[in-house]
Parts: sequence; C-alpha cells; structure tokens
Amino acid sequence: MATISQRSLFSWQEIEELGDLQRLQLLVKNLPDENLMRVLEIRRGNGRNDYPLRPLWNSFLAGHIFQHASIESLRRELQRNGQLRHVCGFDPCRGLSAVPPSYVYTRFLKLLFSCREQIDEMFADLVAELQGLLPDFGKVLAIDGKAIQSHGNARGKDADNTPDGRRDVDANWGTKTYKGKKADGTVWSKTKHWFGYKLHLIVDATYELPVAYKLTKASAAEQPAGLALIKSLAQDQPDVIGNCEYLLGDKGYDGTKYHTQLWDSDFRIKSVIDIRNQWKDGEAERLVTGSQNVVYDHRGHVYCYCMKSGKRQDMAYGGFEKDRGCLKYLCPAKHYGLRCKSLGSCKVGHSVRVKLSEDRRVFTPVARSSYLWKTLYKMRSAVERVNGRLDTDFGFEDHYIRGQRKMELRVGLSLIVMLAMAVGRIKQKRPEL
Repeated sequence: MATISQRSLFSWQEIEELGDLQRLQLLVKNLPDENLMRVLEIRRGNGRNDYPLRPLWNSFLAGHIFQHASIESLRRELQRNGQLRHVCGFDPCRGLSAVPPSYVYTRFLKLLFSCREQIDEMFADLVAELQGLLPDFGKVLAIDGKAIQSHGNARGKDADNTPDGRRDVDANWGTKTYKGKKADGTVWSKTKHWFGYKLHLIVDATYELPVAYKLTKASAAEQPAGLALIKSLAQDQPDVIGNCEYLLGDKGYDGTKYHTQLWDSDFRIKSVIDIRNQWKDGEAERLVTGSQNVVYDHRGHVYCYCMKSGKRQDMAYGGFEKDRGCLKYLCPAKHYGLRCKSLGSCKVGHSVRVKLSEDRRVFTPVARSSYLWKTLYKMRSAVERVNGRLDTDFGFEDHYIRGQRKMELRVGLSLIVMLAMAVGRIKQKRPEL
C-alpha cells in the first residue's frame, strides 16, 4: 500500500536526472494513447504514408519533454540525433529523410485539434490509474489559477479577429491584485497585469500531480471558473471527488458559495480556504448568537470574556460535530487550568457550540483556529510547485503559442506527460519488478 513517504518514487527532480532518451521511453511506455492513434489514423485516411503517424506523435511528445519552443527546433534535433529518431520509431533506413517537413507537423497539429475528446480521455485514464496505484490519491486536493502570458500582439480596438500569425485574437487582459499587512501595520498592495490566458488547475496536494484543469481567457474570475471545474470533475471523474476529503485554496477562492457547495452538497468536502477581512472598518469581533460573553473574529478564532473581570481568553477547540453541523469550543479555565473569577457562575459552562450557519465564510468544518487547518493549508503550495514546473520544465515562460486552441492542447499534453511519467516511476518501484 502506498504511503506519504513514497512521494520520492516519482520526485520530479529524480525524473529530470534520467537521460533524455530514457525519459522519452518512460513516457511512451506508460502513455495510454492507443485510442488516440486509431482515431488519428482513421481521420488521416488511406493516402500516402511517407511519414507515419505514430513516430510523428512520439516526436511531438519529445518536443514537450526536451522543451523545444518551436517545430523547427525539434526538427533540427531529430536531424542531428539518430538515437532520438530510433526511439520515436522513424525508419532507420531512410536516415535524415525520415524527419518530417514543417508542413507535416502543421497538418498533424490540425488533426490533433479534432481529437480533444481522446486527449481528455488520456488525462482521465492516467488519473484513474494513479488512483489504483495510490489508494490515498485525491484525498487532499488544492486549486489555484495560473497566469499564462501570450507573447503575441494584442488586438487593437478597431482590428478584426482574423489571425495573422502575430496577434493573439483569443487572449485578453487579466488583472490580479495582491494585498497584505506589514509587521508595522502598514497595508501594501501589488497589481499584476498580463495579456494571455488563465489556467485553473486542481492537483493532488500530497503527490503534486494534476487532477483536473481548464484554460480560460485571462479576464475570467477564479471563483466561478473554479466551481465549474469542481462540478466538471464530479461529473467526469466521480471516484476522485468521492475520495476527496479536503480542498485547499488561497484567498482568491474565499466565498460563501465555495464552503456551502463543497460541504452541503453530496461532495461532503471540507474546504480549507484562506479568508479576506470583509468586515466593516473598526469591527474586530462579533458576538456569537445566543451568548452574552462569547465572541469571534473574522479569522474564526473564538474567545470568551470573564463576566467579572472582563478579561478575554482563547477558547479551546473541541472538534467538529458533523451531525449537529457545529464547532465545539471548551471553557479555557476548565480545559487549560486558567484562573477565572466567574468560574462556576459563567453561563458558558463546560463548552459552547458554534453552528456553521453563524457565518459560513468564517466557520468551516475544519476550524480555522485548529492545528489541522494550519497543517493542511501549508500543503496548498503543491499547486504552486506544479504551476512552476509548467513554466520551467515545459517552457511556458518562453513560448510561441498563439490562440486558445493551441494553448489548450499544449497545456493538456504537458499535464498528461507529467502524469504518465509519474505512473512510470511508480511502476518501476514495484517490488515484483
């Protein structure tokens, strides 16, 4: 049975240390692409077969692994590297003439555009295979949005939508603002603008592998796109949602809809999402309904006031009561042994229960003041590392991709490569092998 300590079996650093051809062989061996190949061969028809589809497909994958920014760069490598041509499956008797011309790759790319369904099936099959190999795969998921800049020229206000190879007529401008507070209490903010797209990604936070994704224009808001992605995941891969216990997200996903739809629906997923302070200026705490001396702040910390001295104390968290839909907090004097002048006469008694309905943004099934919430939220950085991997290992920092269809294809194939390599590394570490 796989455990958390087995993450090193497919550490991305370990995969990077493999030889280039070994990495390609690892991918080709573990990629469930037979259905895609059959569909491509049917759609190609019975014409000339000077450049077979299967070697062409393998070489296209090699371009992803070896970070070739353009087809011409890939073709030069194929012409130089006879071993690479052999691994891809090109006829060795033809020598350099086996390398397809640029127009063949252009036509092949158009064929791939018509096979989006088969590419999505590959992604889903790999996710399902990982669930079989790793029983706890999908238990803790993390969601985030990633800006992908387009290096094409932006469309002018009066320009038409006709692609010309230089402009990106599908992309638009996106904006994201970061805010925080320094140690001295001063507030800071930073706004980022980019022209391009936004990748909405859900990953397994334990193993740092993608589970679901959706590419939108840069202006798309994170919250509605994220909710749509979760619903799509529940429909297309119900086993993943059924295995999920926690969903992690940053402040961009802070909203009542996320907490209610994740927990109140059939998903029964506990949200661990950072919160923004949307209370009125100067409002530091609110009184718990039905209580005279129990209050909470916007971060979900619950306190009680001594009825005689007026001293405030942190209440001890006593756990989540699922059947009652409430969080239990214990008297700090009785739980920690603290001195309290109103001990015995306080109306709190031994404990107090705060219903989730008190404030669905503030109170969640995993209490924000608990150690579990802090531990889980630290795991959210897994999705940021996957995003960084896309930039550094798959070339999304410096690319020549124009148009949303091409971007969707490149993103999808990059995530599929990531999954297939992980499957290969897990299988290589099986005891019987």
